[in-house]
Amino acid sequence: MLAETGVIHARFQVLHLKHMEYILAAKMRCRKLYIGITNPDSLHTRDTIYDPNRSTKSANPLTYFERFEMIKGAMAEFGVSESEYEIIPFPISFPEYILQYAPKDAIYYMGICNEWDEEKYRRLKSLGLDISILWKKTPEERGITGSMVRNCIATDQEWAKYVPKSVYRYLTEYHLDERIRRLEKMRLDEKDITLIKEN
Repeated sequence: MLAETGVIHARFQVLHLKHMEYILAAKMRCRKLYIGITNPDSLHTRDTIYDPNRSTKSANPLTYFERFEMIKGAMAEFGVSESEYEIIPFPISFPEYILQYAPKDAIYYMGICNEWDEEKYRRLKSLGLDISILWKKTPEERGITGSMVRNCIATDQEWAKYVPKSVYRYLTEYHLDERIRRLEKMRLDEKDITLIKEN
C-alpha cells in the first residue's frame, strides 16, 4: 500500500544517478514525495565530525536554486509529474528547523551507507519521525558519490555517464562545471599552502 506522503533528503552536490535511484525508490512507495535539499545555504551548513569536508565551499559549489533546477529537470527526464513531488530546504545540520519545512506526518526514507547516515538517522529519530530504511550498504557498495563526480569534473575526467542527461546539460550550459573546477583548484592551492607552512 502506498504511503500518502514521503520525504527524502540529500545535498545533491551534484545530482547523480545514485541520487535518482534513491529518489525513485522512495517515490514508488508514496503518492507525494518531498525532496529535501540539505546545506540549503551557508547559514544552515555546519561542520560535522562524521564528514568534516561537507561544509567546505568546494563540497558545496551549487546554490539551492541551482540544485532545485537540476532536480526538477531530472524528475521530468525520468517521467515524474510535478504534481507528485515538492522540493524543499532540509537543514539537517540544524534538525530543530526541519519541521519548519517538511511534514511531520510523512515517512522519511533513508539509505544507510556510513557514519554520517547513522547520525542523520539519530537526528530524525529524535524528532519523533517515522523512518523507513530503503537499504544498508557499506561505503564500498555505495557506488557513485557527489564528491566522486565533482572530482571527475575538476580533473577533466569523464563524468557525463554518472549523471542524468538533463543534469549534464544544465551544468555545462550555465558553466557550473567551470565553477566546480575553480573551487576545487582553490581548495588544492590552499592545501598546498598549508602543507608548506607546516613544513
